[in-house]
Amino acid sequence: MKTSHQKASLGQPRQAYDEPLWWGLFSAGGVCFAVVLPAVILFIGLLLPLGLLPAEALGHERASRLLFSLPGVLFIGAAVCLPLFHAAHRLRHGLFDLSLGQDTRNKWLMYGLAALLSLLALALVIVGWLR
Repeated sequence: MKTSHQKASLGQPRQAYDEPLWWGLFSAGGVCFAVVLPAVILFIGLLLPLGLLPAEALGHERASRLLFSLPGVLFIGAAVCLPLFHAAHRLRHGLFDLSLGQDTRNKWLMYGLAALLSLLALALVIVGWLR
């Protein structure tokens, strides 16, 4: 039986061992897009401005306390970071389907950008938490 390295040297394509990681992040990001973001939009974008929630529910002091804490880090992860990887995966496969660029370079570009923006978002929350 030939190993995957031997198969690749015989002209057969190599198996991408990192694909389950990217598909997992894509799936988790899709769930967050479908569940978390509509809830955020409903509460912050509709109910609060319409006066259906008390104004102090998300006053500056309370919102700051919530955001700059462990639940805030988890919220940013669910509302920002995972959807970034979802979008990066869609863009990467869209570029692949359109035969634009090299897939390895597109992978590094898309997922690298998602990771960089995720780290930036999390760093902003952590810096606020440490103040």
